[in-house]
Amino acid sequence: MREEAKKMKRKVKRARRVRARIFGTSARPRLAVFRSNRTLSVQLIDDHGGRTLAAASKLDIGKENYKKPKTEQAMLVGEALAKKAAKLGITSAVFDRRSYQYHGRVKACADAVRKHGIKI
Repeated sequence: MREEAKKMKRKVKRARRVRARIFGTSARPRLAVFRSNRTLSVQLIDDHGGRTLAAASKLDIGKENYKKPKTEQAMLVGEALAKKAAKLGITSAVFDRRSYQYHGRVKACADAVRKHGIKI
């Protein structure tokens, strides 16, 4: 098996292990993070109803912030999601980091969401 295929297999295994313990409801949705090389996007998902309640990504922070470091952009994305969640009356969520380490951009986004009133 090629090395890339092995890495992907390990990544999927980690994501499934994390996801097996997490379930979002309408009262406490799942805060799912997707991180690519360029962007970060987050969603509040109601797994019971099978729908996305709110979402935010790099596109929501404005072009003037694109030159900032990725960690600062992640904080801005977290703030944008927290504001949308506050409008919906969501005060707590379950954090789903998928296969990513709780470090860097993922941690910065989670901290920003916490800072703006959402309990994770």
